[in-house]
Amino acid sequence: MSKVKVAVIGHGHLGKWHTQKAQALESSELVAIVEPYNQEEVKALYPGVQVVSKVEEVMEQIDAVVIVTPTSTHFELVKQSLEAGKHVFCEKPLCSTFEQASSLKELVSGKKLQVGHSERCHKAWETVKPQIAAIKGKRTFKINRYAPFKGRATDVDVVQDLMIHDIDLMLFLLGKKPTSVSSIGHKVRTDKWDHVTSHFYFADGDQAIITSGRNHVKEVRELEVMSADGCIHVDLFTNEIAVGTNSQFEDGSFVKTESYEKRDHLFIEQESFYQAILENKDVMVNYDDGVAAVYFVTKVLESLEKAEQIEI
Repeated sequence: MSKVKVAVIGHGHLGKWHTQKAQALESSELVAIVEPYNQEEVKALYPGVQVVSKVEEVMEQIDAVVIVTPTSTHFELVKQSLEAGKHVFCEKPLCSTFEQASSLKELVSGKKLQVGHSERCHKAWETVKPQIAAIKGKRTFKINRYAPFKGRATDVDVVQDLMIHDIDLMLFLLGKKPTSVSSIGHKVRTDKWDHVTSHFYFADGDQAIITSGRNHVKEVRELEVMSADGCIHVDLFTNEIAVGTNSQFEDGSFVKTESYEKRDHLFIEQESFYQAILENKDVMVNYDDGVAAVYFVTKVLESLEKAEQIEI
């Protein structure tokens, strides 16, 4: 196999971008776009590519699927594709519930399953992750991700839509799992949680505080790590890393700021997925990572509903 024959399922807001990557990459061949709506418009954009209503129509012609549909459809599409022997890239979250995600375990064997936690693709982590690991003593880890209302993804709450990105980042950057979580939230514009702050506690005394909102007055995406060694701050919008240590720098300054390269995360994700298939390598974000993110989402939601700290 020199190229992975792929079908992109879903041509909505994010699906349009994924389709572009699947067509542009040298390691993939875009065989089909699965989109039951606006088919004439999609055909005009991609002449020569099949546009179908259901993935069953092209399942025998492909090696893999890229699933970019509403969260509520993920489980059935992932299950169906794995049962058909196809490799799967699924946008986050892997499934709506931990029970659904767990039930897929047996089907994954022998196939590549990658979950679209694209925030891992920031070049900043190449610098920041080793810095975090080198910190001695307790750390306070904060992530803020909020924006004005955009009217999308209202089929799920903000925990499944946005916070799941940062739960995965927390697990990825800290390399360990929390022991409990306490959350507070607000239903502002929908009948689901629109703004949530969660405090995660770790056995060694570390804490992570994640705030996610979709009805704010401004857009913020930032990460901060505070310790006795100083502060590390990453602005994911301006692509800047700022560091303030517990002593002055050689030039007499107290804060050093550097920029990092902005990347095309969807391109990186898909390229990694196809290379994992072609070269039989590990995927960037695997099944266990996807299940873990969904599990901690359920614990945040449990804490919100019970209005209490939940042991994990």
